[in-house]
Amino acid sequence: MVTRTAAAAALVTRTAAAAALVTCAALLAATGCSSNFDSGKDKEQDKAEKQKLTVLIATSGDAETQAVKAAAASYAEKSGNTVTVEVAKDMNQQLAQSFAGHKPPDVFYVNSDQFANYSKGGSLYAYGDQISDASDFSEQLLSSFSYGGKQVCLPKDTSTLGLAINSELWKKAGLTEKDYPKSWKELQSVADKLTANGVTGLVTSDEYQRLGVFMKQAGGWLTDADQKKMTADTPENAEGLAFVQSMLKSGSMKFAKQVDTSWGGEALGKGKAAMTIEGNWLDGGMKLDYPDVKYAVAPLPAGPKGEGTLAFSTCWGVAADSTHQAASVDLVKHLTSADQQLAFADAFGVMPSRTSALKTYAEKTPQAKAWVDGSAYAQGPVTIAGFDKVLSQFNTDLQSLRTADPKKILADLQRNGEQAIAKGN
Repeated sequence: MVTRTAAAAALVTRTAAAAALVTCAALLAATGCSSNFDSGKDKEQDKAEKQKLTVLIATSGDAETQAVKAAAASYAEKSGNTVTVEVAKDMNQQLAQSFAGHKPPDVFYVNSDQFANYSKGGSLYAYGDQISDASDFSEQLLSSFSYGGKQVCLPKDTSTLGLAINSELWKKAGLTEKDYPKSWKELQSVADKLTANGVTGLVTSDEYQRLGVFMKQAGGWLTDADQKKMTADTPENAEGLAFVQSMLKSGSMKFAKQVDTSWGGEALGKGKAAMTIEGNWLDGGMKLDYPDVKYAVAPLPAGPKGEGTLAFSTCWGVAADSTHQAASVDLVKHLTSADQQLAFADAFGVMPSRTSALKTYAEKTPQAKAWVDGSAYAQGPVTIAGFDKVLSQFNTDLQSLRTADPKKILADLQRNGEQAIAKGN
């Protein structure tokens, strides 16, 4: 699970397809097999004055769905084009099948873990050079959606991780805002104090998309900055995982499933966790499911090498096989405008990916300060073709971190990652 949106989109039934199509779709998702391997030429573009566009999204719920449909309707009224928004039941599978069948949607969400697969396969139309104000997006976000020296697509929003605190449980333990932990030692101390009477001090997900913050705070990460070399098997990363392991062994930290919850937000809302590590999508989840639970968000405590958090994003992809590329890029410009990003933020809690809009969002949403401030030092995702499988195995290994050898987990990650880099770049 990367975000609550991704988790919601994954809980679906799958659509049957012809055997050959499924085979190619599987290859596309796993290795980036080309969506236009047998065409040998670019799609002839529709020259009609008014065009019909299709948009495919994954969604966190009705609020997001309605917000995107409203934005599409606004663009349609302005441009004269027709835009149909469809909600995916299984985003990755539906995209892979549509690419393989040469009938993709014109515009669609692209998760960072699949971006390199689709780019390597030639399924995405690189439109970044047509965005005159691309500098309004941070370099970190743009690099997450660059491939082969080209800016392929624009990030639709951004998210970072912070330390969410159940205000009532915090107060009951005799703690105040001055006690918000600023270091690992302080985090361990308050987690120990908060662990009692069925409450665990810190609860989060058993995946690198949360636990990776400790690796970053210790001065490590999975790859080098250029994503050309694995840097997983290092003393810094081992120190980060060893700290998590020590908290798990003490009982002051547990994974969400250990307290019979599906994610940190549920544990926080049900009072089973005094603290959790989650992103700004938590705001929407708490308002929907636990509106009476008061909580605050603080920056994640710094580690031996300083502050560290993770950044997440999704981009607006345009299909290489689309016959409406010019109109699709025009639609993306509308969807990523500052005004529209702020409207999305109001509607379903995402943070704008434009720097100018993020500044406005921060002024309007002071409770999100920790998440916004984290954007300045957040670590972006690994975007290497085929690396999604490496990360899936890493997450499986992290589930047993309490009793496993962190160095062995990292050695396996190093080996698997080196193989993916050799194939993916």
